[in-house]
Amino acid sequence: MGLLLMGLGIIVYLNYPKLNLISGFAAKSLSSGYHIAKHSFSYLEANDNDIPLVRLSSLQKANNTYVVSSVFGLMPRKAVYRQGLGSVLTNKDYNENTSYLTPNRSKREDTLTFPFGNNGKNDSIFSTVDYIQLDKALAYAFHDNKNQKTRTVLIAYKNQIIAENYVAGFTANTPILGWSMTKSILATLYGVLHYQNKISLEEHPFSNATEKDKEKITLNHLLRMQSGLNWDEDYTTISDVTKMLFLEQDMTLSQANKSVIKKPGTIWNYSSGTSNFLSGYLRSKFNSHQEYLDYPYNSLIDKIGMHSMLLEADLKGNYVASSYGWANTRDWAKFGLLYLNNGLWNGERIFSDIWVNYVTTPTQNSDGVYGAHFWLNAGGKFPNVPRDMYSANGFQGQYVFIIPSKNLVVVRTGLAENPDFDVDFFLSEVCKAIK
Repeated sequence: MGLLLMGLGIIVYLNYPKLNLISGFAAKSLSSGYHIAKHSFSYLEANDNDIPLVRLSSLQKANNTYVVSSVFGLMPRKAVYRQGLGSVLTNKDYNENTSYLTPNRSKREDTLTFPFGNNGKNDSIFSTVDYIQLDKALAYAFHDNKNQKTRTVLIAYKNQIIAENYVAGFTANTPILGWSMTKSILATLYGVLHYQNKISLEEHPFSNATEKDKEKITLNHLLRMQSGLNWDEDYTTISDVTKMLFLEQDMTLSQANKSVIKKPGTIWNYSSGTSNFLSGYLRSKFNSHQEYLDYPYNSLIDKIGMHSMLLEADLKGNYVASSYGWANTRDWAKFGLLYLNNGLWNGERIFSDIWVNYVTTPTQNSDGVYGAHFWLNAGGKFPNVPRDMYSANGFQGQYVFIIPSKNLVVVRTGLAENPDFDVDFFLSEVCKAIK
């Protein structure tokens, strides 16, 4: 016991500067997982928070509105749940009596089946699908769940669900945190604005900047992660991204305050700060904060029936577009199908097919793996998967794969990503089922 305590003491001493971030991650995860996905605190601690360092944290206290977590009683952090805005980490200036705006939602009565409604699914049988092979692919996704940690899989072909499976504790109605899949939701909001002729990809969000080259940054540069602004996307240490997510009250400023280290357009540097800056820039396109809060839902999310989706906001009411979008597996699939249908949804155009071409065009210096807030297979990262595959990806293996040449959308969620979950093998097995 003495050696165990000594070991724990050494771990805490070496990681003391990180404790604020560890407790913050744990509290935010517990609050969101409990209030949004309806998981128990014990389940969340044993699974979602079972990652290096974070597993040192523990629930300290909680009620129906807040959660406090700490590391052996040190550095306690509090996360508060706000209806309509999700959970948020508080700071010393937080006043629980302060009023806040919430988005207006429009959830229509469901009379249609998936994907255009939530009234069940069609039992479609396709002669072009090898269902024995499809079952093999689905079985693979769950065959080694100690390591793969798959939670849900849904495979849609020609707008119809042809296979889906859920581990215990998850159903078709369970919201899943998409992490960085939320970035692709954000990009789509810009696609809607672009279709409405309300933005130009060549406009300059930093037009008033005095720093050399900063005023040259375009919306296109930002959507392609080519701004040239300094940013450190390292989740294992105290970095730009961890400080933003677990310390900042206004996450839109974290990237905005950085200096230019390379000329815009000359490098590719993945940055969650860029996505949250773009969330703030999106806010500038509206006359009021209420319009900003409503826009993602009335222009996209509720319009295509993703009624389970919730975008969480920071303390200043900005959507955390880098990381905090929740939706159930079928609703994530609807998002993929919107792209598979080139922006058309049940006869209504949400965005132009030009936008699909834009987000799937490889970004210079990304080795063919990145477009505009979407990941690509254009460079053959997954050699046994069609090159036209593109996807929304999130931490720990959240994926919405879109494969136009196979008329497929594949959603996989879980707690382990490639290579623990072999994306190339899984998708190649799915594709073999389509004749």
